[in-house]
Amino acid sequence: MITMENVCKSYKVAKRNAGFGEACRALFHREYEVIHALDNVSFTIDDGEMVGYIGPNGAGKSSTIKILSGILTPDSGTVLVDGRIPYKNRIDHVREIGVVFGQRSQLWWDVPVIDSFELLKDIYSISDAKYHNNLEELTELLNLKELLRSPARQLSLGQRMRCEIAASLLHSPRILFLDEPTIGLDAVSKLAVRDFIRRQNENHKTTVILTTHDMQDIEALSKRIILIGKGQILLDGTPADIKKGDAGIDETVAELYRAYDI
Repeated sequence: MITMENVCKSYKVAKRNAGFGEACRALFHREYEVIHALDNVSFTIDDGEMVGYIGPNGAGKSSTIKILSGILTPDSGTVLVDGRIPYKNRIDHVREIGVVFGQRSQLWWDVPVIDSFELLKDIYSISDAKYHNNLEELTELLNLKELLRSPARQLSLGQRMRCEIAASLLHSPRILFLDEPTIGLDAVSKLAVRDFIRRQNENHKTTVILTTHDMQDIEALSKRIILIGKGQILLDGTPADIKKGDAGIDETVAELYRAYDI
């Protein structure tokens, strides 16, 4: 179970105007602006749930995922993931979670993908039997056989994302955080990734939190939607709860953004 209670997170960002004079002035007197990324965020996600976590850019989605994965420490509030405090029990915590950031890679750029997988095997201390079983299953389900011997830099975006998802699941995590996993993918690759995520949730009861701007991903995969805006939870319900009449999911969510002024 994942629980966040009254979690707050702020960042202090340096600001200055354009120009050489302003740059020199900033050397001696720097102005800052405090950004409240999360403002008393609270929710609970049960084991085996697949939740769509949506909101506009800057709403606080990635900050939430980073706190849940132990990368960031909140300013205040309580965070528990299967009874662990992520940022205090990081070594134990990362053995139970998988994370995919669509715009960041966990594969080594210049070496074959299989070498990255072998290194992750050692990092997570995966047994030989478990590693080979998982690798065989993931290779078949994600159609990776022809990709494993190629360096990551030679893969297309769709091919790399399939490898990224496989890399995050080699150690059989109970929880999977997906941050924009289909960004930039073509239609065929998107359908393949969606189908795999759905099967992973159904067959292995993997808890999935999916953040994305692609509402078709949310509609296809999530039975529950959490809407965040300006660092606050604004809505928590099912896709049916937020849809109005015959409006599509994109139109529905755009209307929600306007209604909440986010």
